[in-house]
Order: sequence, then structure tokens, then C-alpha cells
Amino acid sequence: MPFAVRALCLASVTVLGAAPVSVAADDWSVVPSAGGRDGRPYFYAEGAPGTVLQDTVSVRNPGGKPLTVRLRGADADNGADGTLSVRARAKDTGAWITFAERTVRIPARTRADVPFTVSVPADTAPGDHPGAILASAGGRTAAVRVQLRVGGPTLSALTVEHVRIHDGLISYELVNRGTTVLTPRLAVRAEGLFGEVLDRAPRTLPVELLPGRRVRLDEPWPDPPALDGVDVGLTVTAEGGVRAGADARVWFVPRTAGVVGALSGLAVCAGGALWFVRRVRRVRRRGRSGWTGGAERPRTEVDTTGVGTSEVETTGAAM
Repeated sequence: MPFAVRALCLASVTVLGAAPVSVAADDWSVVPSAGGRDGRPYFYAEGAPGTVLQDTVSVRNPGGKPLTVRLRGADADNGADGTLSVRARAKDTGAWITFAERTVRIPARTRADVPFTVSVPADTAPGDHPGAILASAGGRTAAVRVQLRVGGPTLSALTVEHVRIHDGLISYELVNRGTTVLTPRLAVRAEGLFGEVLDRAPRTLPVELLPGRRVRLDEPWPDPPALDGVDVGLTVTAEGGVRAGADARVWFVPRTAGVVGALSGLAVCAGGALWFVRRVRRVRRRGRSGWTGGAERPRTEVDTTGVGTSEVETTGAAM
């Protein structure tokens, strides 16, 4: 079968894992083979379905003893908290990587350059397919990322789900419903019975959300109101024009009895009419702004302790 062979090219630096780990002078390392004076931090590839891409990975052994290294491909993944990791079993990009040699013996103070190919199946869906090359030796495993984009129409989309307010935190889940890697930005706004109680400008989250992945994140809220009924709104944006949001409703009531309990009941009753009026105004504002999401933003009902269970209506998007 005819195929095209294209070289992998440079993008930007990303290391799998939560943070870079310092390496002693005698420790070995795995990096993309340098095509010029400056070494590439990771591999980036673009190709159509059916394409075979090729490049070279380098394993450096600066130590005084020979080193035997085993190479394998892996699929990149998100941990539950959004940190980057790899899947135990490769089914995507990691499974398409083939090395000229899987086990390499490297003499002391020597570098081994190992050619490899990435064979993209003809039926691969367009979009980002992040993977990695793993090298294992001496009880340690190091990784260098392979960012593969398969040509064709792509979709950038995400949803915000399962918003919950508890223990000084706003917990929520982000789901990448599209085919591209996303770096989300979060804005938070909360409005109580008598006005705004929280307004946080958009900030970039320390998460690189891979296609099809779901992560659970927490936003600190250490100083919520002591007594109020609050609507909390999350708005998440990302590259490609992505915008999604979700609301949660929570009653904050002091955990004391007696007079405070009676006052809380009066406050709830007195605020009912104000709550209704405010909600009607918000619906009207949404109508004037031309919001066309088709369904109301997901809403969570939280009990009066601020720790209740969630009942969420999703946007209708499917995994």
C-alpha cells in the first residue's frame, strides 16, 4: 500500500507528570534527536490517516557504566485531577509507534539514536492524539511526549458538570467533548439575595485537557457568606471559541440552633420574594443577550448545610 513519509517537527515543551524532576549528572535521559544546535523538547507530528511518520529518539548515558534501556510507546492520559499521565495499555498513538530496536545497550558516556515510525491507521479520526515514548532502565522510567494531530475536520468543545459547593470549595468536572487538546480558563461569579458575593476574573487552569477525558477540579472559596442564598456561576472558555458554563444554588446557614435558627428561617422567608424577582430578571437578561444554548445551563441544588447532593441537568452533549 502506498504511503507518505513525513518528518516529525518541533512544537513546544511539555513534560509528562506534575513537575520536572532534577536529574543527576550521571543519570541517563531520553530526548528527541536534535535536528540542529537546539534540542527539541518533544515530538510534534501532523499527517493524514494512512500516513507513516518517522523520526529519531536519543537516549543519553553520561555515566561510567553501560546501560540497557527498553523503549515502548504509550498513550497520554489525564489523571482524575487533571495531571498528565500515560495509560497502562496503549490503544492509540502509543500502539502505532514502532522502534528500530526496542532494547538498546548504550556504552558509558555515549548516546544512542534510535529511529522510529508512527503509522497512522487509515480509519483514524481527525484531531489530536497525544502519546509518549517511554524509556525504562535501572528501576526508572522517563518519558518524552509525542503530540500527533491527524488531518481533517476538528471539533473543540467541553462541558462543565456536577458543580458542588462544600467545605470552602467549589467542586466541578470538566469534560472534553471535542477532538482537540484544550487549556481551559475559568471565571467564577456568585450572587446572593442582596447582591454579588464573589467575582473572579478568568484565569488559566493548570490543566491540559485531552480529548474525551473528564477531570474533577476544586476552586477554593474560603470565605463564603455566613447566612445567604447564593447562585454560583462557572464559565469556562478555551481556544477554538469554546465557551461553557454551569450554575449551582446553595443556602448558607450557620450550624447553630436556637435564636440563630429562627433568624435563619425568617431570612429565608423574607428572601423568597427577592430571590424570585432576581431569577426572573436573570432569565430576561439571558434572553436579551441572545444565549442560544438550547437547554438551560446545568444547575445543582445544594441543601441548607452547603454540603448537599447534586442534581445536574447536562447540556445534552454525549461522550
